Amino acid sequence: MIIEPVIKGVVARSAHPYGCQQAVRKQIDYVKQANPIVGGAKRVLVLGASSGFGLASRIAHTFGGAQADTIGVSFERGPSEKGVGSAGWYNNIFFKQEAEKVGRIATNIVGDAFSQQVRQQVIEAIKNDLGGEVDLVVYSLATGVRPNPETGDMWRSVIKTTGKPVVGPTLNLETDSLAEMTVETATEQEIADTVKVMGGEDWASWIECLTEAGVLAQGCRTVAYSYIGPEVTYPIYHHGTLGRAKVHMHNTAEALNSQLANIGGQAHVAVCKALVTKASVFIPAFTPYILALFKVMKQNGTHEGCIEQMQRLFNARFYNYGGVETDEQRLIRMDDWELAPEVQRQVSEIMAGMTADNFTQLGDYTGYKQDFMELNGFGFAEVDYQQDISLESLKALQP
Repeated sequence: MIIEPVIKGVVARSAHPYGCQQAVRKQIDYVKQANPIVGGAKRVLVLGASSGFGLASRIAHTFGGAQADTIGVSFERGPSEKGVGSAGWYNNIFFKQEAEKVGRIATNIVGDAFSQQVRQQVIEAIKNDLGGEVDLVVYSLATGVRPNPETGDMWRSVIKTTGKPVVGPTLNLETDSLAEMTVETATEQEIADTVKVMGGEDWASWIECLTEAGVLAQGCRTVAYSYIGPEVTYPIYHHGTLGRAKVHMHNTAEALNSQLANIGGQAHVAVCKALVTKASVFIPAFTPYILALFKVMKQNGTHEGCIEQMQRLFNARFYNYGGVETDEQRLIRMDDWELAPEVQRQVSEIMAGMTADNFTQLGDYTGYKQDFMELNGFGFAEVDYQQDISLESLKALQP
């Protein structure tokens, strides 16, 4: 079969396995030539390891100087008669292949990170594959639903405001168009449920589980990822349901930091820049900002993708000899280049003139779409997209 890109709205319905392989190799090539991570963790657990910041964190630690052994947890779909499977499935496979070529351990656990069964698998893998302890736990899970461990019912997150409804243009990647949409106000229950799904409760639960199992090394650290953004995006993000969840995550970091002090460890939140990830494309009315931001930061030479962000985080901010570099709220501000006043001034100017007719010219729509395609294994010059691929050959690849 010939695998072609299929997009519905902002969802990719297909992925190219060998394009995903190229995407992984491209990130590995970047960190190999970047400023190296010095003094980094050697045994790393990444929760949410198959794409975005989680995958980039794993690649950075293995190939970007730390030479770490890793366990990656993700919920992905393999090939079947229904389709070729998800991009993350192949990212896991090809990361493991590349890591093992250089003698590194790369254990993949594919399953529901919220389940007790997967947690037990992780604990066993730490004991069997990483010598019984981990030095770093990266929490990068991005999902819309989370089961209540007591009842089995599902908490469902929503992307809504917590004030007045907001009307704004939203991107449709399928039709390459902008359309006005209204972001409604969340109910108190919807806010609470979003905090349950995307806040820090599950992160804390993981750390508690790993602590009780005795698999956190002396001095073990943990980090989770967040976003705040500039004031222009506050109604949608920072003051919206997502922002409420992130505040809960920031507060969780403080509680975990106190807990981990017992073993000389630390907990941090890294605030990242706006990027194209499988989660971010769903944020309504966010499009004009991110298109303008990409345009300005690329012109200024300060644009970063996930891999550039994570390599800079760990080589410049996280493993400093003087301690982790944070702001007064103990947040690691990887969004510092994004929020530079001159960058925001230029972004605001572009946004003021952006319409459904000119957004592809005023903003960096080409770059945005390219990033989205690459997330799913498409758009790489090195890949033969006319290659006939058999389903059986894909089934033979195992994470």
